[in-house]
Amino acid sequence: MRCLREHGYRLLTRALALLLLPFACLAAPGAARLAACRWALAVRFPRENLAGLTPGALAAFEAARARALWRDGVVIGLTSGHRSAAEQARLFAAEAGRGGQPRTLPPAESRHVTGTAMDVRPTEGARWLELHGSSYGLYRRYDNEWWHFEYCPMGPPERLPHPGARLSTVVTAAPG
Repeated sequence: MRCLREHGYRLLTRALALLLLPFACLAAPGAARLAACRWALAVRFPRENLAGLTPGALAAFEAARARALWRDGVVIGLTSGHRSAAEQARLFAAEAGRGGQPRTLPPAESRHVTGTAMDVRPTEGARWLELHGSSYGLYRRYDNEWWHFEYCPMGPPERLPHPGARLSTVVTAAPG
């Protein structure tokens, strides 16, 4: 049932973008498809908040999801983008109290705080970003978080098993 509902939302969002395209041509002649996509997705995800993403991360995310919608009919929404250090500290403290492997980083280590990380939805949108996001500098960072992508214009960051994992260091033994 959920899959059917998501399919319906995807079709309605694309149809709305098509209906809005003539108005977008008037409002933003050089970027009509981007504007129509932005407006249609604002209707689909009314509580989405893109504020706080860096200009580069925002431009990359909007360009990627416009291409996903227009080329492949895939809808990509933002569940969480920029977080204040206080909000990230609250999330980290709540997660630390649960025990086990951390799924949240402290504010000093979180790319959400810097405005270059985004948690996306639905899973189809995340799959699209995993396949095509590198064209926009957007990369999935953690094996256990299908929804978490980071803007890294210089190339892909090291993929980690989970947020608490540390970057690997290569240790070579001295010849014997």
